Amino acid sequence: MKNSKFSPKKCFVCDFFLIFAKTLKLENLKIKNNIMKPIIRNLVSVIRRFKLAAALNILGLSVAFAAFMVIMIQVEHDYGFDRFHKDYDKIFRVEANWRQSSEWSVYISRPHAERFFESSPHIVAGAIAQSNEGNHFFWVENDGVRNLYRENGLVVTPGFFDVFTFDFVEGSVEEQIAPGSIIIPLSMSRKYFENEPAVGKQLNHNGWGPQTVRAVYRDFPLNSIVNNVIYFAMQPHENRESWQNHNYNTYIRVNQASNAPMLFDNFKRTFDGALVWGEDFDWDAPEALKMRLTPLPEIYYATDTMYDNAPKGSKQLMSILFAIAIVIIAIAGINFTNFTTALTPMRIKNINTQRVLGAFQSTIRLSIIAEAVFFSLLSYIIALLLVLQFKNTSLVELINADLTFSAKPIIVGGTAIVAFLVGIFAGAYPSLYMTSFEPAMVLKGSFGLSPKGKKIRNTLIGIQFVASFALIIGALFMYLQNHFMLNSPLGFDRDELIVVNVGMRDDFTRKLMEFPGVEEITFGDNLLSGSDRYMGWGRPYKGGMINFHVLPVHYTFLNVTGIAVSEGRDFRWEDVGSNHGAFIFNQAAKQKYDLELGATISAARGDAEIIGFIPDVKFASFRLAVEPMAFYVWGTENWGNHPQCYYIRLNAGADKRAVMSHVKATLVELYPDFHPFLEALFYDEVLQSLYETEKSLSSLITLFSMLAIFISIVGVFGLVVFDSECRRKEIGIRKVHGASTLGIVMMFNKAYFKILAVCFILAAPLAWYAVTRWLENFAYKTPMYWWVYLLAFAAVASITVCTVTFQNWKVANDDPVKSIKSE
Repeated sequence: MKNSKFSPKKCFVCDFFLIFAKTLKLENLKIKNNIMKPIIRNLVSVIRRFKLAAALNILGLSVAFAAFMVIMIQVEHDYGFDRFHKDYDKIFRVEANWRQSSEWSVYISRPHAERFFESSPHIVAGAIAQSNEGNHFFWVENDGVRNLYRENGLVVTPGFFDVFTFDFVEGSVEEQIAPGSIIIPLSMSRKYFENEPAVGKQLNHNGWGPQTVRAVYRDFPLNSIVNNVIYFAMQPHENRESWQNHNYNTYIRVNQASNAPMLFDNFKRTFDGALVWGEDFDWDAPEALKMRLTPLPEIYYATDTMYDNAPKGSKQLMSILFAIAIVIIAIAGINFTNFTTALTPMRIKNINTQRVLGAFQSTIRLSIIAEAVFFSLLSYIIALLLVLQFKNTSLVELINADLTFSAKPIIVGGTAIVAFLVGIFAGAYPSLYMTSFEPAMVLKGSFGLSPKGKKIRNTLIGIQFVASFALIIGALFMYLQNHFMLNSPLGFDRDELIVVNVGMRDDFTRKLMEFPGVEEITFGDNLLSGSDRYMGWGRPYKGGMINFHVLPVHYTFLNVTGIAVSEGRDFRWEDVGSNHGAFIFNQAAKQKYDLELGATISAARGDAEIIGFIPDVKFASFRLAVEPMAFYVWGTENWGNHPQCYYIRLNAGADKRAVMSHVKATLVELYPDFHPFLEALFYDEVLQSLYETEKSLSSLITLFSMLAIFISIVGVFGLVVFDSECRRKEIGIRKVHGASTLGIVMMFNKAYFKILAVCFILAAPLAWYAVTRWLENFAYKTPMYWWVYLLAFAAVASITVCTVTFQNWKVANDDPVKSIKSE
């Protein structure tokens, strides 16, 4: 051992294992020399003799463990949404449903919410929040310099801090929050005041004046519907008795989760709805108000809600990602097993020489398992480095979760355990297989493949192919769905259109129109096709109630955006001068509510006329079917005529970059303080942003599909090496008898092609089912093209054929006499 070129003193691997042995106090065991030295010697020998195999093993496992960690961090992020709140299982959002609607509104009126809070002693806290977080501009003066900031803010009642768990690091909210007081997150406090105390200091609101910091709370994790924003105090009398103003989110915390289901029945018994909704109101009527309570962790997954601005996830997606993580680990483990087994023809004589010279079979088996564990743990360490590097790439945008290891100790530690187990299981079968032959038989050159072993390895590689086919098919259909949503007609002319999120100003309009590339300009309160939901109105019509989305616009809006009126007329200037404005509805609203031209609908503070109908434009995303909606022009008696979005139509053939540069330069000139916060976008960029979640998912699935294919091909390479080495003598004999190199390569490819065909037959229906379920999330979806399946098969088959051909071409071109003698 002392003079061996594989002496452990000459290799860091040996030092590693000796330290490991001392840690386990194995130096005092009599079996030290009988076990540890052979294990270390064999490990060093494997690394030196089979550098390529070792490198591919480590690379495949490292990528697999890194992907596993990233996916599990995302899965944990989704599963843990809002579960960090104290008593999270006792917190619920109150939702309402009128007239047996298929969707539940997340908004109710403030008096409705407060009466509900009072209806039961089981409700220990109640919170009311305005419907949307608004953008607020603040300025802070430091050393005589005024710095302007834009922050999101939410107006809430004091009960908000009793329902949700706020960790205050400065101040408190034990008493009523007075108007003019705000509560800010710790990150914002440090941004404005660095390490100085923030309580008592002021942020100067651009419209509301000075706001005094009342308390500072520790930032919430990313996976919460409670965001790290500025919280303002709701005015005590704001809409206190406005039963028709359904514009508030409502949350409650109960004493026991089991009491939640009975709260609505108790409310019906204790509250007389006729006092509010008319003497004919009947709680038991089909069209009467219904209420439900959605548990806090389920809000993230709710899909049957209206006007829901909470972050959204998918349990289906979480299951898909979890399955992919397991598949990637399984594929990597299979590859590892195949690679280790593939070394059998090259190691079998050495192993059995050790047995003839007196080595224990158990010691040899333990050494093979130890090799696998070492490779697996080394790959895990490299995987940690890959994840750290992943955080510094643009790919990190595909993940919503925090990838910091300190924030995910369970996943990081759990992956280490997985790596150890993968090493154990991946080394177990090869250790048994390599020591299963009689030493004398092997030394005589009688070693060969067993039919059972070949069947096992083909089955393992088949699992990899099934996974690869399914992932590629899924990734292709996700790409096609994204392409469909981004390129399908929307019902209006989105080409040559720029949008800017800035309030209407005459001087801004004038300067834009002076530029030769600008043809027309119009305005709207919202960004068309830029959201899933818009402002919703419920209005009386012919003795009933109709519900529809409302998009207030300038009277030129339809003409500039290219939306044709199919019945009636377009908006005119005189509609702006009317008392209560005018409506143009889509066909979905006309058909659902039997609307008629010339009829009037209550809007704002009076009746507005229906002047026209348009086709069903895609005013919202492709996730939802087209619903009843109306474009609305405000009249003189209005409460909300504040358009916030410019629509700039370019001349045909205009230089788009030049026009965009002019728009941005004009923003800088006219809004010197605010221009950094104002966006000018081409319409395609708006759609890209709208489907960011789907794009990220598609990219994520594609990324992991490519990784799975890479790992699978590594496994194929290992199996091909095994096959070609075991059949080297057969190949030599075939060459002596006149077989061509091409014929031998075709023979091997034919065998793998059969495996590919069987795996594809198994994978195609699985992929079809998964894709079909995913497409259920969209009202409008891409067709299930047959050629996608063919393309997936061609992709995997071509890579496999190249791999098989590359390895066997070398073996088939070796000197056949040498191959026969070597056996």
